[in-house]
Amino acid sequence: MVRRANHLCDYRRVSNAGDTLNAERNTVLHSWCAQSQWDAPTVVGGAGAWLHLEDGRRVLDMSSLAECSNLGHQHPRVVAAIREQAERLCFVTNAWGARPRAELAEKLLGLAGFDGGRVFFTLGGADANEHAVKIVRQALDRPRGVVIARDRSYHGSTHLAMALSGDTRTRAMIDPDAMHVSHVAPPYAYRCPFGSANDAECGERAASAIAERIDHVGAECVAAVIVEPNAGSNGIVAPDTYWPAVRRETRARAIPLIADEVMSAFGRCGEWFAWQRYGDAGRPDVITLAKGLTGAMLPLGAVVLSHDIARRLDDRVLGTGLTYCGHPLACAAGSAAIDAYREDGLVERSRRLGPALRETLTRLATRHAVVGDVRGGHGLFAVLELVRDRVTREPLAPWPQTAPALAALLADALTAGVAFGARGNLLLIAPPLVIEERGLADALGLLDDLLARHFPPGPSTTQG
Repeated sequence: MVRRANHLCDYRRVSNAGDTLNAERNTVLHSWCAQSQWDAPTVVGGAGAWLHLEDGRRVLDMSSLAECSNLGHQHPRVVAAIREQAERLCFVTNAWGARPRAELAEKLLGLAGFDGGRVFFTLGGADANEHAVKIVRQALDRPRGVVIARDRSYHGSTHLAMALSGDTRTRAMIDPDAMHVSHVAPPYAYRCPFGSANDAECGERAASAIAERIDHVGAECVAAVIVEPNAGSNGIVAPDTYWPAVRRETRARAIPLIADEVMSAFGRCGEWFAWQRYGDAGRPDVITLAKGLTGAMLPLGAVVLSHDIARRLDDRVLGTGLTYCGHPLACAAGSAAIDAYREDGLVERSRRLGPALRETLTRLATRHAVVGDVRGGHGLFAVLELVRDRVTREPLAPWPQTAPALAALLADALTAGVAFGARGNLLLIAPPLVIEERGLADALGLLDDLLARHFPPGPSTTQG
């Protein structure tokens, strides 16, 4: 049985709790929302998997704040590293050397097994993906080379990253063709766009779609393929057949494969990098990173290049730059974060807890017909797709809308002291890797109760 929540709330309200909310609502632009609708508590601190709110409550973070706070909140090792580096040297440009930058680059290349490679540091995930494409295009002398990406993907909100993304949030704002980006259908096995009979076949056919697009464009005109190895905010977890097949097809055509690991790296999916589940058969040419790179405690992204790509740039002027590229303070945080993942055994812990998480969610799905599919569970990342009818797989609401009942569930969860992540019809379960097992069980017990309350059995949710 799933343990019921019994220790999640701590209400100690203070009189000025609304002051910051009103000030922020009136002065700050918030992303991906209508400004008049923004309404969120103010966070004043945190520890482990818990957030501390201005009104005195503690909230259990079940989304790692956009799947990035893998180390939890205020990890003492990273806080200490930031403090020590700030006292020593806050900033020097990339034109000068900085020890934290070199140390972090060496650690990343070692974790990836990219001997002889190089690292280009950015400020976050979007510009990591943008720079990965720019660098690969330059390395291959294909300045307008086509980049093949996927529908229902998300790679960021800068202009090129938006073009790479096959996401409803960006589709109306940018013309991918103008930026030489071509999209193919995703390995969405639950609703396979290829009409496949099973998950394995869907994965193979989705990989074949990439190969066919390369052949249609002409391999000599393609600069790269960029793919998320595991689920992103799209909630699509590819079948195990997919990633090795993509690597096989791109390698056969000498096309660089960029693994967007912004969300899936640093233990989130049970490995340092999600592609490592497949060993050398899944090794990409370029890895893009952010989020968990510093445990989200300072902004930092990275483009990790294999030796083959990096050596092509040895005698060329790199055609890009950032003032804060390889910021020493952020790199010190990244280096300390890697040490924390290692010393706390968090990658292994995520791998161990992942199957149990999926098993619990699968049992939960048997009790709630609104849960159409359970995906993930390779680490502490899983997705529930909610449906109106399990037999027909009719979505709870048209993508990417969020059904009122799901919005009410999320609000009730927050009142009870748990913050779940959601998008459209998806519940994204991605707690910090440090979450206590009791807290995880209590949160899933609360979710069980709330699904029963907001989606009672009836004609709108048919058992399959």
